Amino acid sequence: MNLHREITIMGDKAVAAARALARLSSEQRRIGLISMADELEARKPQIASSNAADMEAGRKCGLSPAMLDRLLLNDQRINAMIAGLRMVADLPDPVGSDIKRWTRPNGLLIIKRRVPIGVIAIIYESRPNVTADAAALCLRTANAVILRGGKEALRSNIAIAEAMSVGGARAGLPTDAIQIVRNTDHEAVKALVQLEGKVDLVIPRGGEALIRSVAEHARVPVIKHYKGVCHVYVDESADLHMAMKICENAKCQRPGVCNAMETLLVHEKIAETFLPPMCRRYMELGVELRGCPEARRIVPEMKEAVEDDWYAEYLALILAIRVVPTISDAVEHIQKYGSRHSDAIVASSSKAQEFFVSEVDSAAVYVNASTRFTDGGEFGMGAEIGISTDKIHARGPMAVEELTSYKYVVIGNGQVRS
Repeated sequence: MNLHREITIMGDKAVAAARALARLSSEQRRIGLISMADELEARKPQIASSNAADMEAGRKCGLSPAMLDRLLLNDQRINAMIAGLRMVADLPDPVGSDIKRWTRPNGLLIIKRRVPIGVIAIIYESRPNVTADAAALCLRTANAVILRGGKEALRSNIAIAEAMSVGGARAGLPTDAIQIVRNTDHEAVKALVQLEGKVDLVIPRGGEALIRSVAEHARVPVIKHYKGVCHVYVDESADLHMAMKICENAKCQRPGVCNAMETLLVHEKIAETFLPPMCRRYMELGVELRGCPEARRIVPEMKEAVEDDWYAEYLALILAIRVVPTISDAVEHIQKYGSRHSDAIVASSSKAQEFFVSEVDSAAVYVNASTRFTDGGEFGMGAEIGISTDKIHARGPMAVEELTSYKYVVIGNGQVRS
């Protein structure tokens, strides 16, 4: 079948499924998600086997350790995926809730009410758990979803999507509520993001190149999650023991994810005290350090940082370090080089905290905590569909509320406009 025709048929099926989902009650959709989780539980061996085949193919293709880590579905991650579905099932359903209501002087009652977006296309790379997270959040909010994962995770994605479709259908959800694009041709992505009138929203998750490509070709709205160039700034007032823990966690706990720190900024007044033990710990953990001249004077083992390092999302055990004269210089650095994702300050001074929070324009700004918490689950939202660095419609972790739109319901008793 012609590729564009194939994608168009998927769009038609998704539109019909979205209408069917909108007619179901919140409880019916909740039960459907529980049934999906049960089916994933029953198919754990098949999912693990499919993922093992993807991992083997990935090693042969030379995927980096960070990419292989994203691809891996071990028992713990499969269990977390299943638990995530059950958590989403139990989240309060925003669909149908009234955001606001007011009565005009002419007696018109105006209600601003949450409604599903409709059909959402998710385009993503590597992480097969996104298949479950994305589908669950879309279905909780009565949206149909078309999933297009990376070819490196195709077997895993198909195994997960098939399990969820079977589980959902058993509970009365439309079969086409979850569809997965099996064609790995890049033209399939282009065809999907140009389905005007069928796809209502595209959410790309992956590297910057993927997101820019989707945004360039799309004819439907796109919520973008550009690179996560996240910073931690250690202020002169910081508790240095706390700073050591936060900086180690932000960089090393899982370096291949978007909310890991990529650049460490340190106030010059505490740099000579803080950097030597901090950098020793980084080197023990295998982190490659790239520093500004002042940072390299204090820790000569660092490599020299070049301009591109300040813009880099390494997604690996590589860290850029800059010593700054003032908190204002730290903020200016973040404004110039950052990606408006997640940035943190470690400081005891409330004045420094307030200045940083007010001046840093990022989706998540942290005070005395690791950037690694920018995550729907960690924010108590349940599984997330992505972390938006846009400012329109959704910003930061996107969970159930961010997957709704709204409409105005206007109730009168015969009013006409004069």
